[in-house]
Amino acid sequence: MKVLMIIPAYNEEKSIKSTVSSLKKAKLKGDTLDYIIINDGSKDYTKEVCEKEKLNYIDLPVNLGIGGAVQTGYKYALENNYDIAIQFDGDGQHDASYISNLIEEIKKGNNIVIGSRYVSDLSEFRSTALRRLGSNLLSFLIKICTGKKIYDPTSGFRAGDKEIIKLFANDYPTDYPEPDTIVTVIKKGYTVSEIPVKMQERISGKSSLSSPIKASFYMIKVSIAIIVSALSHRRGK
Repeated sequence: MKVLMIIPAYNEEKSIKSTVSSLKKAKLKGDTLDYIIINDGSKDYTKEVCEKEKLNYIDLPVNLGIGGAVQTGYKYALENNYDIAIQFDGDGQHDASYISNLIEEIKKGNNIVIGSRYVSDLSEFRSTALRRLGSNLLSFLIKICTGKKIYDPTSGFRAGDKEIIKLFANDYPTDYPEPDTIVTVIKKGYTVSEIPVKMQERISGKSSLSSPIKASFYMIKVSIAIIVSALSHRRGK
């Protein structure tokens, strides 16, 4: 299997080198692991770090947001004929030791596999009460709209097969896309699974949902997106 790690990066100068280093230590069972950093118009020295360390990256001239950056990665995966694409945050939160677990779940026939903080108590990282409440509400809404329980709908650590790569390369939401795309793939009849993973504290920076006002706005916006996706996508690929 040819596997591509898609690493969206916005102002990750302090963590991007160690993130890539962790990928190089990942142990796979005969698969080929590559990575591509999507520098999403960073205002710090992320680009300069990539150049200095000779890291593989695509430089976006303007900030497209997480959706545009990740979709750029999927387009790259499609054009270069990768079998599996895995989203991997550039801030150090994701644990590369679980990459092989995600790949194995894809090989079992799942189209998309989510690395979940909530299907077990593996993770030493603890979300805030507000964030956990929001995740539970989104999980409940997805269950109502699709009939499937997703425990960690906002996880950005996930793998997709060739069909998902093609789907996301052609159509991917701009803002906070994880819950929205989960609804899309379920409604289209693709198989979705979750596996337990550890999450770690980010090396630098802070969450874009760090305040109650931002979190509330996010919940309203994503809830509307989930409902619209559920209504606009019929069953079947």
